[in-house]
Amino acid sequence: MSNLAEQPPAYNYCALPLAAYACVPEQSRGRVHEESESKNRTAFQRDRDRIIHASAFRRLKYKTQVFVYDEGDHYRTRLTHTLEVAQVTRSIARALMVNEDLAEGIALAHDLGHTPFAHIGEEYLNKCMEPYGGFDHNDQSLRVLTRLERKYPNWNGLNLTWETLEGVVKHNGPLKIKKNDSHIAVRELQAKIELELKGHASIEAQVAALSDDVAYNNHDVEDGLRAHLFTLKDLEEVRLLGEVIGDVKAEHGELANRYLVQEMIREMIGAMVEDVLSETGSRLKDLNPGSPDDIRGAGRQMVAFSDDMREKVDELRAFLFERMYRHYTINRLHLKVERIVGDLFTAFTKNYSVLPDNWQARVKEAGGAENEQIRARIVADYIAGMTDRYAIREHERLFDLYWDLK
Repeated sequence: MSNLAEQPPAYNYCALPLAAYACVPEQSRGRVHEESESKNRTAFQRDRDRIIHASAFRRLKYKTQVFVYDEGDHYRTRLTHTLEVAQVTRSIARALMVNEDLAEGIALAHDLGHTPFAHIGEEYLNKCMEPYGGFDHNDQSLRVLTRLERKYPNWNGLNLTWETLEGVVKHNGPLKIKKNDSHIAVRELQAKIELELKGHASIEAQVAALSDDVAYNNHDVEDGLRAHLFTLKDLEEVRLLGEVIGDVKAEHGELANRYLVQEMIREMIGAMVEDVLSETGSRLKDLNPGSPDDIRGAGRQMVAFSDDMREKVDELRAFLFERMYRHYTINRLHLKVERIVGDLFTAFTKNYSVLPDNWQARVKEAGGAENEQIRARIVADYIAGMTDRYAIREHERLFDLYWDLK
């Protein structure tokens, strides 16, 4: 593994001075495959840019967040969700004086492994993969970054820095892996580089993980209102939202609903971010870290909500779970997704010759022609990489009773 600290330093750019516990690109632990660094961008900037230019990143445009892409132009997709997470991430990272480029890169990469049809698609793909080690979207994101993206002649994957890969692997905390669990990509990477799985991730990775919570809780509220799954009056019964709506009305008086909703979302994001900065500042003061490794060895997450805010966020999640994620319109989608994912998986696994040529080549290269375990994993890679509309179209090509040979 190449060590960036041994190479001539890249152009040293940071928008603000960094805290002692921030990750510094010149002190990166390097990349799996040795390569020269840029004269004009830091290693973490290059990681972020490589992720943005990845094919998997572009496909997020037509992957479901909650509502399928063709239900309306204003609902979040997996791509717009990712961009909102990245925006919140940069804001918190700057306030904490940690590396914005690294934090943003992890935020942009965190959902690359998601299947079409959101968590419903993952649920059914995992069921299909149960005999073969299971499927997990977090592990699949790492698999995309280290194996599935093919843009370089000398290696598969994007060859990102250790810090970015560590952040993708451990952004939700220390990771315990077992021999036959779904952490396929983690085990493969751990065999090449030591990821220190028992410790926490960098503060930048923790910022990205918490920003995901901030983003999706807020935009799911907005999308649920747009879809008429619940009303503002319903939301007033949720403690966090009731408080925010009360504050907005006290400041602005009676507002048209469209403005009330926007002010509510704006204020709720602000309240969550302020709480994170306050709680994180308190934890950092207690720990007094002098290096990134002090964060990794702290024994708990440094970036977190306060206990009071966590209780309020949990109440909001419970409301969204009951009124949105389990709404009958979403439940109906389960029936379609189960059929699409199940049919595709069965067809491709039993007869890989119906896969596109380039995916047949991957099966043969990996030895999957005679090995069902390997073949199933590659089929899962193919299905997980599909957009919603591509999955629907593939199902039509294979199972609809009309003659379309395209």
